[in-house]
Amino acid sequence: MKVLVVGSGGREHALAWKFASERVVREVVCAPGNAGMTDIARIANLSAGDPSALAAFAEREAIDLTVVGPELPLDRGIADLFTSRGLCIFGPSRAAAQLECSKVFAKGFMARHGIPTARYRVCDTTAAAQAIIASGELGFPLVVKADGLAAGKGVVVAPDRETANLAVRAAMEERQFGDAGSRIVLEECLVGPEVSFFAICDGTRAMALMSAQDHKRVFDGDEGPNTGGMGAFTPSPLVDEAMQARIMREIINPVVAGLSRDGHPYRGFLYAGLMLTCDGPKVIEFNVRFGDPEAQVVIPMIADDLAPRLVAAADGALDDAPLGFSPERHVGVVLASEGYPVSGPMGLPIAGLDAAGRLDDVLVFHAGTARRGDEIVTAGGRVLTVVGRGATYEHAISRAYAGVAKISFDGMHYRGDIGQRARAKA
Repeated sequence: MKVLVVGSGGREHALAWKFASERVVREVVCAPGNAGMTDIARIANLSAGDPSALAAFAEREAIDLTVVGPELPLDRGIADLFTSRGLCIFGPSRAAAQLECSKVFAKGFMARHGIPTARYRVCDTTAAAQAIIASGELGFPLVVKADGLAAGKGVVVAPDRETANLAVRAAMEERQFGDAGSRIVLEECLVGPEVSFFAICDGTRAMALMSAQDHKRVFDGDEGPNTGGMGAFTPSPLVDEAMQARIMREIINPVVAGLSRDGHPYRGFLYAGLMLTCDGPKVIEFNVRFGDPEAQVVIPMIADDLAPRLVAAADGALDDAPLGFSPERHVGVVLASEGYPVSGPMGLPIAGLDAAGRLDDVLVFHAGTARRGDEIVTAGGRVLTVVGRGATYEHAISRAYAGVAKISFDGMHYRGDIGQRARAKA
């Protein structure tokens, strides 16, 4: 089997690493890839946001399976285009991808199909939003969400009216998130621990993968601004068999059934960001692809071959046999550039990658990296994810930070408390 992975981040590196290890896969191609993927895959110099060029490449190269990592090509209809050309692709249609790409669509869909989520209001103007904020009907803290794609940064949890109004103006008037902020969703703030849950869907059925918990805030102790994610661990000690069954019954299966009834069968990875409230799990958000950095810890947990399952799911023929998983715990620590989540310097040499990669129970996945001659240099905000694994959370945390200690680049920033929530609950 020849597999094409679309994307260039840590999630895509983890997918490529997994496929490259599978006996049924003879070649992995990454488009556009990153510096860390060159040891396991062939790199195609194509933009992830250009579905037409990717489809032409897949036809020319006789690709057997295309797996889409980021959300942008899904929002641009890559799955529809590939399907129309008879190409096997694992990822939802543009219509189904609105579950992530439009917060307004997602909230309306959940309301229609009885999927538990926070109370909300949709606002098309600043004045309408400010009136709802002033009424206090959703309480405080209040969550302000840009409707469209905002690279994981279009959400503000406002503790008071003034902060909420500032967030509304930033999105709708100052266009901090571009067109993504032309409409906003105001939500009540749910209370409880947050978990991420993943499934493989084939249009009519879903197979549970694994739960995880990520760390969104940039600084230790969950301080500072939200980011795309500073680290993650899996499995979540908060999701036992009973909770997993409830999540599948009340959230994942109704999503798949609802989209099918609406005429948009969902085939792809489904990510549910959940709050475990006193009333049960409720949806904070959906992603229509694997999370990042959760993918970097969940994918190494998968013991069976993944590629054949994704081909079956893409064909609408996922079987009932469960995937096998490693019993080990996995903890991933993101190494970010100085100033992240604000853009920072690039092109800085990275030292210690080989030394970290030689450590037992340590994996290093690249995200914002590039090659410059014989050097690997920084090329983005989140540069690397260092993953440790072990029989206990304690051991996995220790191995992850042992890997981190081997790596350095100017301004390197990371959190020192990744996985501590798991250790406290274990």
